[in-house]
Amino acid sequence: MRDFLHARLPSPNLIDRMLDAGEFVDPSGRPWEGGETYRPHTFVWFHRPLAPETPAPFPLDILEVSERFVVVDKPHFMATTPRGAHVRESALIKVRLELNLPELAPAHRLDRLTAGVLVFSTRREHRAAYAGVFQSRSAIKTYEALAPFDRALEFPRRLSGRIEKRRGVLQAELVPGEPNAETLVEVVETRGNHARYRLTPTTGKTHQLRLQMSALGLPIVGDSMYPTIQKVAPEDFTAPLQLVARRLQFTDPVDGSPRDYSSTRSLVWPG
Repeated sequence: MRDFLHARLPSPNLIDRMLDAGEFVDPSGRPWEGGETYRPHTFVWFHRPLAPETPAPFPLDILEVSERFVVVDKPHFMATTPRGAHVRESALIKVRLELNLPELAPAHRLDRLTAGVLVFSTRREHRAAYAGVFQSRSAIKTYEALAPFDRALEFPRRLSGRIEKRRGVLQAELVPGEPNAETLVEVVETRGNHARYRLTPTTGKTHQLRLQMSALGLPIVGDSMYPTIQKVAPEDFTAPLQLVARRLQFTDPVDGSPRDYSSTRSLVWPG
């Protein structure tokens, strides 16, 4: 088992220290010592050591706390859930710790680079109800973005197409086939060669707004993924993606009351 762990995980010295400390365990909780015969199709449980994380230099604002859910105004550069190098500095972990809610779970997600309104359920028994609001597409989500303005294009316009995201590939793609992504795009105001757009998606595919705006020839300001991938250091917070989940409206699935939340995150015009 020691040879298997060395082959699958980085840092052999760290693996050996963790084995000596009994930090790898089998499904029953019995520590692995490393000298056991390799057992295929067996789970090995351990806590991944966490590397130091650079906090996003923007606050996470809590908009409402109830018995069943928590609503926050997530800043740019903060992941919704632990992922890759972002664990402690994810919105989920920060709210769990601040409010002492160990069963907190996201009802939906926002990209790390997208700011705005985000909903969590507080306890396990409420997860399905609030996640169902977003899975059923009954929530009304309104975004705002800054992007180039093309006077040759007519607005409002509805963008529709098929988006697929291949495993292991950073970018989502627009491909031929039956449409599975739709967004209403409206111009709110213009300044020089840029405009502030209101984006109202009726679906929630990965990177939907960023990909569709880029495909229209209007990539969102600060987008390091579309149309081309740009290398940006994880600690570089100088150019936020100018995309905000501005408003979220839904009917509470438990008590039937209307819920309406707005983000105060600002957009910064180029120049």
